[in-house]
Amino acid sequence: MITVTIDSPKPDLGPDWDDLVARASPNVFMNPAALMAAVATGFAAIRVLMAWEEDAAGRKLVGLWALRLRKFAPLWPVVLDALPFNYAFVSSPVVDPDYAEAVIAAFFSAIEKSTLPKVLNLPALDAEGPVFAAMLMSLAKRGTVPLVLSKLSRPYVTREAGVKRSGSTRKKLRQDWNRLSALGAVEIVNDRTPAGVQQAFESFLALEKASWKGEQGTALLSQEADAAFVRRLIRDLAARGDASVAQLRVNGEVAAAQVLMYCGDTAYTWKTAFDAAHARYSPGALLVDKITEELLASADIRAINSCAAESSFMGQLWEGRRAMADMLVDIGPGKSLGYRIEALRLTGYQRLRDLRDRLRKGPAAPAKPKKAA
Repeated sequence: MITVTIDSPKPDLGPDWDDLVARASPNVFMNPAALMAAVATGFAAIRVLMAWEEDAAGRKLVGLWALRLRKFAPLWPVVLDALPFNYAFVSSPVVDPDYAEAVIAAFFSAIEKSTLPKVLNLPALDAEGPVFAAMLMSLAKRGTVPLVLSKLSRPYVTREAGVKRSGSTRKKLRQDWNRLSALGAVEIVNDRTPAGVQQAFESFLALEKASWKGEQGTALLSQEADAAFVRRLIRDLAARGDASVAQLRVNGEVAAAQVLMYCGDTAYTWKTAFDAAHARYSPGALLVDKITEELLASADIRAINSCAAESSFMGQLWEGRRAMADMLVDIGPGKSLGYRIEALRLTGYQRLRDLRDRLRKGPAAPAKPKKAA
């Protein structure tokens, strides 16, 4: 029997979470430690749906889905956003695959019967595996047609496939590494002790602040609330062994830093920064390349999720891809006014993104006239 509880994030959910992640498709952004960090710093209002399988032997956690209560503007309707906080990059629930259909159906039913908003914004859904398929099946059974806003692919590698082993990218990486090594001692450091992580994360924050992100006001240190949240986020994840900051050092100085998160058998390349003085050597790409090799050679990591767009530099390093989808659904009867307003906002935003991408690519080259036979 599947029962669903809806509550605020709980600090005592750790053992149940660990047991679930050992059986389920991972999502580090649903980690209770991350959710607690968001709530404790006032960074997000979150409700957690927990699915329990109960029998004579007791109960076990078979599904968890954290949803953020969000308003786009003061007079905008409240919606449920499946990215539980800003800087989360996967919105999929964590579900035991043996219970996927039952858990997803129970989640939708619990939302419908609760006082929560019925409009669900589902960006960055992992579109592969049993959870996404169970979502589509459950919505179809309810007679709910989701609004599919986009279908994308994300750089993603596994032990078996996804890393480019040859070609011009691989050649350039070797050249950059040799040129950087000519400057002195080059090393990769990924200290996973809590104290080491916190120290390395402060170094990362300083690097990012000194970069173009700092100039544009988009660095994590640019906003006090963001800085407080991410410091708590990394600290609490690191205390569980679920976060680290890999560094590329040249003569002891940090040339690049990559913030990593871990969930189950998957690592996440969350945020990166590099010293502009070493930009000609592509230090960020070199670091990701080396840490990818190191992680996949370990016994614990089977896959790495880039948390990045296909057009990112990781898309050049890795040939592996993971299908992603953005959707909007209304769990209530029909299509509510709140759904229509949110759909209008999201479709407008998607059009602007598409226009931006086209402008970045520039005008298409005119087709060459065909030669006469």
